[in-house]
Amino acid sequence: MNQRIGYARVSTDDQHLDLQRDALTQAGCSVIYEEAASGKNATRPELEQCRKALRAGDTLVVWRLDRLGRSLPDLVQIVADLEQQGVGFESLAEKIETSSAAGKLIFHVFAALAEFERGLIRERTQAGLAAARARGRTGGRKPKLDAKQIRQIKVLLRDPNTSVAEVARDYGVSRTTIYKYCGVVRPSEFIEGTT
Repeated sequence: MNQRIGYARVSTDDQHLDLQRDALTQAGCSVIYEEAASGKNATRPELEQCRKALRAGDTLVVWRLDRLGRSLPDLVQIVADLEQQGVGFESLAEKIETSSAAGKLIFHVFAALAEFERGLIRERTQAGLAAARARGRTGGRKPKLDAKQIRQIKVLLRDPNTSVAEVARDYGVSRTTIYKYCGVVRPSEFIEGTT
């Protein structure tokens, strides 16, 4: 027997589920999973239990779309997963249900918008990085040694009695960093184990 299963969520413990519960009951939901969790929170145990309870032919019903997904891409992914399982989806406030051709069309428009949004975010990120590079800024970590320190280290290491390990300790970096930034090659330190 196909069931209509409801999912209701509020963001905080202060809010009440009464409005959603009443709407889902009136829409014919025999079981309602209820949760108090932020939409930004990835872990929603009641939603997971609800999804496990759904069988092919069932319909997941929510009061509003924002009760189910954390974002448009998240919502589209959840509904796509439901569709693969043969489970219908219905949102009461927006009057969207994926069991009809018109409902599926509307949801595919949402999916296209979600993909468009992801593309815009990628483009803005790339444009921001390009603008930063044009101003001379590069991403990644700040260098461990500045140009003045590198010059000082090179002067210190001209003295054969100064070990790379001592300089590295004094500057608070590893020997590898000294070799990398100063181009120092002292194979004898590796062989003799004086580092």
